[in-house]
Amino acid sequence: MKIYLAIKYHSDNSNREFIEELINHLSQQGHKVTCVVRDVERWGEKMLTPFDLMQKSFELIDESDLVLVELSEKGVGIGIEAGYSFCRKKPLVTIAKKGSDISTTIKGISDRILEYSKVSEINIEISS
Repeated sequence: MKIYLAIKYHSDNSNREFIEELINHLSQQGHKVTCVVRDVERWGEKMLTPFDLMQKSFELIDESDLVLVELSEKGVGIGIEAGYSFCRKKPLVTIAKKGSDISTTIKGISDRILEYSKVSEINIEISS
């Protein structure tokens, strides 16, 4: 399954290790994961204008089978990506570390919500 990962990332790459761990875990489940910070911006090597960044994000969402929203840390961009995905009728799965604040609006548009303590608990099933 082609998964678009919507996640808050930092310009200093302070959560790069976590993002890579999550992507690797999902890849081991047989998914092809796209993440803008890794695949488009190449961890800060390439800078896009805000407009171009959102256009590319929308394009990648359109090409995906499912959008995975990691909401342990909130971000405006994540909300935009989630809303766009919902409008495009993409399956939307929200994950967050246990104890995270998941907004009611995200709960309202998510097909599934999964809270986890460690990445190994995350399972995105492929439905036929």
